[in-house]
Amino acid sequence: MEYELIRSRKRSLSLTVDQDGKVVVRVPLRTPNFVVEDFVRRHMEWIEKKKREVMNSPKFGISDEEKEVLRQKAKDYLPKRTEYFAALMGAKPEKIGINSAKKRFGSCNSKGNINFSLYLMLYPEEAIDYVIVHELAHLKELNHSKAFYAIIEKILPDYKEREKMLKK
Repeated sequence: MEYELIRSRKRSLSLTVDQDGKVVVRVPLRTPNFVVEDFVRRHMEWIEKKKREVMNSPKFGISDEEKEVLRQKAKDYLPKRTEYFAALMGAKPEKIGINSAKKRFGSCNSKGNINFSLYLMLYPEEAIDYVIVHELAHLKELNHSKAFYAIIEKILPDYKEREKMLKK
């Protein structure tokens, strides 16, 4: 099993599989190699499961050219769709941005700026609409309370099914 080993001042051993399928093992500075090897061996099943998840993700293996196509699609589609839902919800985002975040589809800050990942364009329109409505709801409730989800449910009564689409 190939992996990147990072020794640091931390006190515990940890494993991650990044978005490119690379395994990263972090260990305390003086950890002997046999301990690292044993740790990796004991977690092989988990590593293989995570690697399968990453490689089956729609984001895996996308070229720079494909990213630019997604970015352009996102710039063309997301602001217009956000304006549509903003009007329905009585919300007014300050700014709408597109980024290449791999771990989150959207974000909203307290200044009213909303960012969407270009990878959102790999998902069905229903899932995209859910992310848009989710971020717009943060303009009214900057948390994930019952009141927050009530805002989403008013616009998208089937929001739970749409949310599941993002996890497949």
